[in-house]
Amino acid sequence: MSGAPHPGRAVVRASWVGTAAFTVTAAAAAVVPDADVIALVVALALFAGGTVAFGAALVRAAGRSRREEVTMAGVFFLEGAPRTVRRHVLGSLALEVVVAFATAAARPNTSLAFGILAPVWGQGLAGLWGARHGVFRPRRDGPGRAGPAARRPDPAPDRPPAAGPPGT
Repeated sequence: MSGAPHPGRAVVRASWVGTAAFTVTAAAAAVVPDADVIALVVALALFAGGTVAFGAALVRAAGRSRREEVTMAGVFFLEGAPRTVRRHVLGSLALEVVVAFATAAARPNTSLAFGILAPVWGQGLAGLWGARHGVFRPRRDGPGRAGPAARRPDPAPDRPPAAGPPGT
């Protein structure tokens, strides 16, 4: 990334490293069938790593949602992120999607079809960047307090309390 440094450079770098590994191995396997196993291993590793990153992003975003109004667009599509971060992370994700579909279409019914799973890497890392470094508004109801839905009055305040078990 060029320009002023932004937080989360390691996540941005990891997204491009994974994309490059996937692109090289999938393209090689599309041309040289003997490279199928390497492409399969890389695609499955990216899927597994992306799944872990996705889960970590959800946990981190849930923690931040106690203090901030976290949005899915802000976490996974980097709404509000610096333009260079958004361009790099979502650009690497877009390249993964294009390579996945192109190589799977080039040799259908082979292990290259597993490449369709590889973009989970890019989406998981986008979520991880957004959950860690995204900028969100503070919650209007304050930290640690229940939101408006939790403060609604009982819909039937005139109803008597439910009876306990017989014999109590």
